[in-house]
Formats: sequence, structure tokens, C-alpha cells
Amino acid sequence: MSEILKGKAWRFGDDVDTDAIIPARYLNTCDPEQLAGHCMEDADPAFPAKVNAGDIIVGGKNFGCGSSREHAPIAIKAAGVSCVIAASFARIFFRNAFNMGLPIFESAQASERIRTGDIIEVDPLSGSIRNVTREEEFKAQPYPPFMMDLIDSGGLIPFLLRGGIR
Repeated sequence: MSEILKGKAWRFGDDVDTDAIIPARYLNTCDPEQLAGHCMEDADPAFPAKVNAGDIIVGGKNFGCGSSREHAPIAIKAAGVSCVIAASFARIFFRNAFNMGLPIFESAQASERIRTGDIIEVDPLSGSIRNVTREEEFKAQPYPPFMMDLIDSGGLIPFLLRGGIR
């Protein structure tokens, strides 16, 4: 994941819970494509039809709160979202995102300033978040090398299957 992530922002507010990310009525499947078709639909019913590969979800505080379902980051990733930026993440979502290979970045300033439709570039190596539309730049914590490996592997299980930390 050394390349710059670039896409259109989709802005959501504070306390977006896992039921808004993937409603419980769809938890009868683990198929990523089926989950993607319902990603964020309780927050924005048109989102699954509007989102494009590479787009970026921007949340406020406590993104991913609620249940510990791994389906939430799976649905986001399968919908083609390249990463999530939020002011803060619920700790279980934070861990599940890495376990599923979904890049996430904490930046209160970026979360506050980015709007739906803005074009965003994220450099995972430096933690730089650039709002191309508004010509603003923000900072998130860059990943340590082993976390980059985990994300590049596609998540925890593929990471471990290829030998884990070297």
C-alpha cells in the first residue's frame, strides 16, 4: 500500500455504528459482494449505487461503534472504498479494519473539514491527507511497517498464511 489512495469523499457524522455500516438484517451472509450491495444503506440508502472504486468514507467521532461484527469493514472494503478517515474509531472496529485489510486513518481536522464530493488523496506512508478540492492538507499517524504488511496482505489471515512478521 505504498501508492497514494485517491477518491471522492462520502461524509458521514459522529457515532456511525456497525448497524448503519451493514444492517443486521444482512448478516446471514459472509459474501463480500452481497455485503457491499448494502454498505451504508441505513445511513444513505443510495450509497451502494453511488460509491465508486477508490472512493473514501469520512466519518466523525467514534466511527464503527456498536457490535463487534467483522462484516462492517468487509462491506466497506468490498464496496470498493479505498480507506476510511475519521476523527476517531471505536476500538473494536479499529482492530477489525486491520484484520480485514481495510486502511483507516484518524484525523480530527480532516474529518471536520472534508465534505461529500471533495477529492481526497491519502499517502499511507507519510500519513498525509490532502483535500485536492479545497487545497487543504491534514496529518494522520502513518502506519508502522508491520501494519503496512498486514494491510498489503489483505488482512490478518492472509498475512499469517504468508508467514507473518519477518
